[in-house]
Amino acid sequence: QVQLVESGGGSVQAGGSLRLSCIASGYTYSRYCMGWFRQAPGKERERVAVIDNIGSTIYADSVKGRFTLSKDNAKNTLLLQMNSLKPEDTAIYYCAADWRGCSITPAYWGQGTQVTVSS
Repeated sequence: QVQLVESGGGSVQAGGSLRLSCIASGYTYSRYCMGWFRQAPGKERERVAVIDNIGSTIYADSVKGRFTLSKDNAKNTLLLQMNSLKPEDTAIYYCAADWRGCSITPAYWGQGTQVTVSS
């Protein structure tokens, strides 16, 4: 059974940093596309960043240069380092994974972690 457990959310002032972690279990971690999505109140879910099975990453334009996505295959952990945070980054952040690649809506999701950025 695939499980994704997020941690690291919280509240920070604009310009600050947070690091989100996602620990995965129940599947061959290194073969999956994994990534972070977010959803703010009243807005549609947005893909933040994904990384495929060969380590290629794709970032949303809104976070390029500020967020860094990385994988630790030995620890089955996905990390999202978020710097220079803005109030518009406020959202629930979800870790997601899928064996079918990065171009589709993932099949597996974590429970989400809240990120709040105040001005």
